[in-house]
Parts: sequence; C-alpha cells; structure tokens
Amino acid sequence: MTIALPPVAQGLAPTATATSISRVVIRNFKSIQGCDVRLGPMSLLVGPNGSGKSNFMDALKLTKDALDTNLENALRERGGIEDVRRRSTGHPTHFGIRLDINLPSGRAEYAYEVAARSNFTFEVQREECRVFDDRGLRASFANSKGQLTSIGSDLSNLRLARDALALPIVGGLDDYRPVTDALSQMGFYSFNPDVVRDLQNPDVGDLLLGDGRNLASVIRRLRATAPQDFERVVEFLSTVVPGIRGIAARQLGPRETIEFLQEVVGDQRPWKFLAGSVSDGTLRALSVLVASFQSNVSLVGIEEPETAIHPGAAGRLMDALLEASRKRQLLLTTHSPDLLDHPDIDVDSVIAVQSQRGTTLVGPVDRATREAVQQNLYTVGELVRLEQVTPDVFGKTAAAKSVRLW
Repeated sequence: MTIALPPVAQGLAPTATATSISRVVIRNFKSIQGCDVRLGPMSLLVGPNGSGKSNFMDALKLTKDALDTNLENALRERGGIEDVRRRSTGHPTHFGIRLDINLPSGRAEYAYEVAARSNFTFEVQREECRVFDDRGLRASFANSKGQLTSIGSDLSNLRLARDALALPIVGGLDDYRPVTDALSQMGFYSFNPDVVRDLQNPDVGDLLLGDGRNLASVIRRLRATAPQDFERVVEFLSTVVPGIRGIAARQLGPRETIEFLQEVVGDQRPWKFLAGSVSDGTLRALSVLVASFQSNVSLVGIEEPETAIHPGAAGRLMDALLEASRKRQLLLTTHSPDLLDHPDIDVDSVIAVQSQRGTTLVGPVDRATREAVQQNLYTVGELVRLEQVTPDVFGKTAAAKSVRLW
C-alpha cells in the first residue's frame, strides 16, 4: 500500500525564525576544547556515538538551566564544576559559552566564563551581554567577579555573589527581557517512552518537558491554541505510523494520558488505545512531532529523533522536521544514514562532530563532502555510511585552541 505524504502547508517559506540562535562558541566544556559554529533554521549534529554531540547540545541546555534556576544548580545537576570543565592534560580551570541571538527587533550577544576554585567551588570570571537594535547598541552589561558595569539600564547598585550570573537577575528589565525569553524558551529532549506511557500529572502545557512527562498536556494545549499545527502532527504521525487516525489528551481521574485512534483490520471504525498499549516507536514519533511543532519555543533540541522508529519511516519524519523548522529553530543530533538520506537536507545545515583522542571537534562539513552533496553525487546519509562526514576545522586541534569568546 502506498502512503500519501501530507502536502506542504501553505504559506510556509523556508526562512529563519524570528528568534533563534545564530552562533555558538564553546571553550573547554566537557570534551569540547573549542568550537565556533553557525546555526540555521535546522542544524544537524552528525557524528558517531561517543563523539560529543550531546556535549554540544548540553552547553546550550546548561545556559537555559542556569537562567531557569541558577548556575550552581545547573552545574550540580551535571556533577559539579569538575565534571563540566574539560578533562585533559593540564586540565583547564575554566569553561566558557557564547551565544549570538537573533531577536524579533534586533540581535544580542551573550557570553560567560566560569572558573574552578578550591574545594570544588567556582566563580564567574566574566559575563557580558550586548543588545542591539536597528540604530546600534541599545544596552549592555559586563560582570567581572560580581562587579557590574552597564550601558542603558542603570545597574550600579546591583551587587552579585562571585558565583552568580547577572542575566537571571537583570533579565526582567526591558532591555534584557528579549534575551532571557529567547534562552529560557529553548527546549531540549531525550524522550523516555516509559515516562510518556505512564499516567501524567496535568499542567498548563506551555512547554514540553525534556523526557515527555507532560506530553498529554502539551497536546491538549496545542489542539486548543494552534489547531493547524496540531493537525499537522496528526497527519505526519499517520505517515510515520500507518493506521493512526487521531490523538487526544484524555483525563483519567486526577491524571491524564494520550488516546490514539487506530485502524484495525476487519472494523470500519478506528479503535481507541491509550498510551499504555502502544509501542515505544509510536510514543517516540509522537513526542518528536509534538516537540517540533509546539508553540512558545525559540529552539527545539532533540537527541536522536530517529530512535525506535522504523528506518523506512525516517524520510517521512524528516519531512515533518523540515516543515517544523520553518516556524521554530531545530537542533538535532543523529548518526542515522536513513534520516540523512533525505534529498532536501541542505549540506550547510550539517555540523560534523568527531572525537580525536578524547577531544571533540565540531565544525561545518569538510570541503570534499560539501561538494559531493552539492553536485548530487551523494546524499549526506550515503557519506555517513562511508564514514566520510568530518569537520572542516583547519589544523583541527590548533583551531580548537584558538577559539575565543570575546
């Protein structure tokens, strides 16, 4: 039986989202010695298992977590400063992250550097945020070990602990609110089908949680507030998992779950199944689709979206991800040739990740790979099978050492 793919939604041009991360610079974070990469509407971190793709993603997630709670909690969740700073000969005492951000009415640059101190403590050595509009620099602050200087909003009376970031504190001010919104509205996902399958506690459903534990609430909200996006999720799910005809959030006492309408041989009407009765692949496919089409997100980061999904459905899943990326920025990790076989993948969206003696190298694909794809000689997936996707980092280790945050 031939399955018809959902038509491309009308009015969706392949342009970048209004709020997005345009550039990521990382130094001495976990296995990453240094990288400086550009992100587009969709960026694919491609490399073998253990190469460091998740560490790149976690640098962005650390920034979000530090804004949502504080830097101390964000580091503690990762084992503390000793497990976050890069392990190597000479063991660097610091790590740093910089994010350049496209805003609806301008752009911003945000960077911070954290240094380890004795007894597993740390301090913010340097933190800077600059916000620009169409007339130039609108506001900025610099934080050096708790001492603040600023342009725009007067922060002269603000005193910080040496281990605290300033942005979570000043982020409510008009000058910096767009920056904190952009960073705190990022979502990062590594789905657990067992968690999705369990009965869930209802919440407002404005942002899908990292393992999918509030998926039913997000589906309910998406259906009510963005019905066209909800319908696209259902349509794409029916192509990835043939036989699915509908989904809904269903209340069961004080908890809720997901109800599926599915065709059954011999019955003209679809049967109803709850999440506890469906496969891991179906739950993961639904989670990936809802994460990608949800509202109120600036960036969606998903670890290996193809996991537990039949290789034959990988192209249909990529159709959905490409469409979703026209409204919200996507960052995906993958080593699946089947997912990367899609003919519409732009080689410029591929970020190659490679491990070299325990050090992660991250960069755009090398020139030979780029030319082979652009000349339609190979797909990215075919080159992954041949182990020919490597980062174009001139001098490689030397280039990683030369990366600067400021």
